[in-house]
This record gives sequence, C-alpha cells and structure tokens, in this order.
Amino acid sequence: MSAKETAVYTHGHHESVLRSHRWRTAANSAAYLIGGLRPGMSVLDVGCGPGTITADLAELVAPGGRVTAVDAAQDVLEQAAEYVKERGLDGAVTFAAADVHALDFPDDSFDVVHAHQVLQHVGDPVQALREMRRVCRPGGIVAARDADYAAMTWYPAEPGLDEWQSLYRRVARANGGEPDAGRRLLSWAKAAGFTEVASSATAWCYATPEEIAWWSALWADRTTASAYASAATGGGHATAAELAAVAASWHRWGAAPDAWFSVLNGEILARA
Repeated sequence: MSAKETAVYTHGHHESVLRSHRWRTAANSAAYLIGGLRPGMSVLDVGCGPGTITADLAELVAPGGRVTAVDAAQDVLEQAAEYVKERGLDGAVTFAAADVHALDFPDDSFDVVHAHQVLQHVGDPVQALREMRRVCRPGGIVAARDADYAAMTWYPAEPGLDEWQSLYRRVARANGGEPDAGRRLLSWAKAAGFTEVASSATAWCYATPEEIAWWSALWADRTTASAYASAATGGGHATAAELAAVAASWHRWGAAPDAWFSVLNGEILARA
C-alpha cells in the first residue's frame, strides 16, 4: 500500500475536535493569505473541515468569486455545507469529497489553493503539494499552514503535558503523518517543485481564563474520547489509565491562574 493509502487522520471528528476547528477563522488562521485575495477569484479549500474558514474565504473573494471546498470526510462536508448556508453563502461555495494526493480537477482550475492544518496528516505531503500546484493556475497562490507540535509551549510546567506532547507525536507518526509539519513546509514546497516560496510563522496564543478553560477542556476530552485516543490505545502507545492521567493533567494545568499556551504554525505562500 502507498503512503497516502496508509495515512490516518489522527484527530478524527469527535465533538472535541470540531469544537476546536469551529473556532478557526480566516483572521486567526489564514491572515498570511488574506492580502493576496481579490474579488472574483476562484479558491480551492482543501480539508475544509466544518467550513468556518471556507465561509470567510468566500466573503473575501466576493463579489464574483467562488470557493470549492473539499474534505475526505462526507459527514464533515455536510456540516460545512450547513454552516455556509447559515452564513448565506451557499451560492458561492460548492463541496466535494476529495483526496489531496489525487485531486479530481483539471489542471489550472483555481487562482488560489489553500490547505489549513492538512499536510501534517497526509501520507505524502510533497505529492499533495504537487497536486495543489497542478490545479492552481500559473501565477496563482498555493497556501498552506500547519502547526508544529514539538514547538508548542506552555506555562506553568506540567509533567503530564510533556507526556501528552510526546505521546501525540508518536501516535501521529504511527498513523503516517508528521506532527512537526510547520517547520517542514518550506522544504516540502521546494521538493514539490516550487521555486518562489514565501515562508512565515505565526502563533495561536491562549492566555485569558476563557481561552485556557476552552483549550484545556477540549484537549482533555480529545485525550480520552476521540479517534486519537483510540489510536493511542489500539496502537499500544498508552493505556486507558495513562490517557486518563494525561486528561487530568490538562484539567490541572487549566486551573492554574497564570496558565498560558502557544501553538506555533508554519506557513507558506507558493507561486504556481
């Protein structure tokens, strides 16, 4: 079997995962791309998830623009379509199931091809970028942004979160992905044949009591109830009791009055 066939989406689509994904907007997750968007552009949003960024992209290329949103999970596509409809943008967005390694679109189909937190989960990120380049028109933009798990940092120290960080990276790699994707995006883009690549990095930072409560609770839930939890126990990486201890660490850390967490994200804007 090829790498793309064996890679598994580590997070899955448990409510605790979508709780995080629905928080994402173009402003907080694609600011590096916004300046390159214009009315009338056609955009391919790869791995659209629940559609919050997709809807923002549709607004940013209006009037006259269109967004095609693709994901590998049909149930998530249905949720995204419902969200886009609630935003009154269903006429500007179309949805389809797709594999980024082999996109079912002709060459030179889009002005912009965007993927947020996708390449860390695929079996062959270089091939994915080649496909994103193929369907992007000459002179168009291929944009990708991915977190870097080894670069995540927090305060105060909590040994259970050190174990979480190590465990998550083991599970993600066993699933065929690369959790430290952020630092590799530039290298992958060059390997995919891009010669004009602007690379940057930005961070999500959670520091208010509300943000800390939200972030710690969703990761505690992911640790015991999501596809990641199943992969951790099923792959022999951790026992259910060990996952419960890590979840308790998330709650304990989240109760600290001075808790702070930062997620570093690598970004690339590559010209097709």
